[in-house]
Amino acid sequence: MTGGAFVLAINLSVGGLFGLAFLAIAVYDRARIAARWFALAYGLGMLNFLLEFLIPLLPGLRVGSYLAFALALGAFVVGLARLYGARAPWRLLAGLLVAALALWPVVDGMARDSLVRLVLYQAPYAAIQAVGAVIVWRRGPSLLLDRLLGVLNALAAAHYLAKPFIARATGGVGASPETYVDTAYVLFSQSTGTILGVAMALALLVILMRNLLADMTVQSRTDKLSGLLNRRGFEEMRDRAMPRSAASGLPVSLVLCDLDRFKDINDTYGHAAGDQVIRFFAQLLRSAVAEHHIAGRIGGEEFAMLLPGANLAAARIMAEGIRTAFATAAVPGIPEEAQLTASFGVAEAGQDESAESLFRRADRALYQAKRAGRDRVHPSFAPHSGKSEAASA
Repeated sequence: MTGGAFVLAINLSVGGLFGLAFLAIAVYDRARIAARWFALAYGLGMLNFLLEFLIPLLPGLRVGSYLAFALALGAFVVGLARLYGARAPWRLLAGLLVAALALWPVVDGMARDSLVRLVLYQAPYAAIQAVGAVIVWRRGPSLLLDRLLGVLNALAAAHYLAKPFIARATGGVGASPETYVDTAYVLFSQSTGTILGVAMALALLVILMRNLLADMTVQSRTDKLSGLLNRRGFEEMRDRAMPRSAASGLPVSLVLCDLDRFKDINDTYGHAAGDQVIRFFAQLLRSAVAEHHIAGRIGGEEFAMLLPGANLAAARIMAEGIRTAFATAAVPGIPEEAQLTASFGVAEAGQDESAESLFRRADRALYQAKRAGRDRVHPSFAPHSGKSEAASA
C-alpha cells in the first residue's frame, strides 16, 4: 500500500468514527438536529475517501467522489446553521452544488495539471466552506471555542484555494486518476484535510456537549408546567442575587404568592384545568417582572418573586397589580364563577438579613393574608422599621 492509499484509509476510518460519534449524540438527544447533519456530513466524507481509494480500479467513480465531498460540505454547513439557530442557506447551497455539477464536464475535460482545472475543481469546496465560516462568525456566541470553530472553517476554505498551487509545487496530481494515490500531493492534501477535519469535529463535539450540559442544567432548575424556575433553581438564583444587592446598597424584596383554594379547582374542574391556571398565573408573573428579577414556582400552587432594586412599597404595588389581574382575568377552560384569586406576602430584606429570615417573614405575611380573608397583599416590615405587622393589616 502506498503512502497516499494509507492516508486515505486513515481518513476513511476517522470519518466513520466521527460520524458514529455525532450519530450517538443525535440518538441520545433527538433535539440535537445539528448532530444529525454532522453525522451525515462525516458519513459522506467517508464515502468520498472510499471512492477515492477505489478510483485506481474504477476511474468512472471520479464524479461520484467529487460530488460526495461537495454534499458532505453542504451537510456540514446545514449542521452549523442548526447548531447556531440560523436559517439553513438552502438556495445558496443548492446553487453551489449545481455549479459544481455543471463545472464537472469542463474540469474533467481539461489537462490534469492545468492550474485553471485545479482551481475550478476546488472552488465549490472553498465557497461552501466559506459559507460555514460566515454562519459561525455571524450567529455564534463570542466564546473562544465558537470563534475557534469559525477560524477553522475559514482555514479550511483557504486550504481548498491553496491546493492548486500546492499541487503545482509538489509535482502535480498525477498523470492519470490511477496514479493519484501515488503522488506527493495526495499525502499533503489528505493529511492537512484530516487535521482540519479532526480539529473541527473535536470542536463541534465539545460545543455540542457544552450545550447539552447547559440545557440539562436549565432543565434541572426549571418547572416544566409553569416554565418558571423550580424551588431549587429559585433558591440558587436568590442566593446569588441577594449578596449582590447588599453589596451595591440597593433594596431587595421577596414576594410569596399562593393560589387560593387551588385544591377546589382541581377537585371541581379537573387537574387539566388546574394546570391551565398554573400556566396562566406563571405568565402573569413573567409579564410583571423585569429582566433582573427572579420568579419561580416553589410548590404546587406556591410562587415566589425576588425583586432586586425594589423596596417594600414597589414590591407591594407589583403584587397588587398581579393580584388584580388574576382576580379579573378570564382563564381559558375555567368558568367565571370559579372566582380565581391569590394571596401575597411581601417583605423587604433588612440590613444583613439572611435569605432564610427574609423567606420566613414573607411566609408569615402570606399566612396573615390567608387568615385575613385571602385575595389580598400583606406586607412584612423589618424589625428595625418601627412598624408592626398587625398595624399594616
